[in-house]
Amino acid sequence: MPVIAATTLEQLQQVPSHTWWLVALSIVGFIVVVVLIRFAAQMSKLLLAGMALFLVFLLCTQWVYERDEPAWATPVVDQLAQFLPSKGKPKPPPSAQPPR
Repeated sequence: MPVIAATTLEQLQQVPSHTWWLVALSIVGFIVVVVLIRFAAQMSKLLLAGMALFLVFLLCTQWVYERDEPAWATPVVDQLAQFLPSKGKPKPPPSAQPPR
């Protein structure tokens, strides 16, 4: 058993410090988000609903702009894409054949 622990510790030491900073920042960010949600829920359910609606709006506009929505949302995003800005589809590369 100590052999396995030693190899695991060695593997963890090889992880770059940048990765550990990102993990720590993610944990702190998650805690802050949970505290803010609980605070908003104590203040007003309307405020909590407004925050949730705003996050859904941001997600949907991201889907429309990038066109990276899941397959089940494509019909709705197609309708919204008529009214909202989009990055557009990438242009195909020029063909190797000379024009006639």
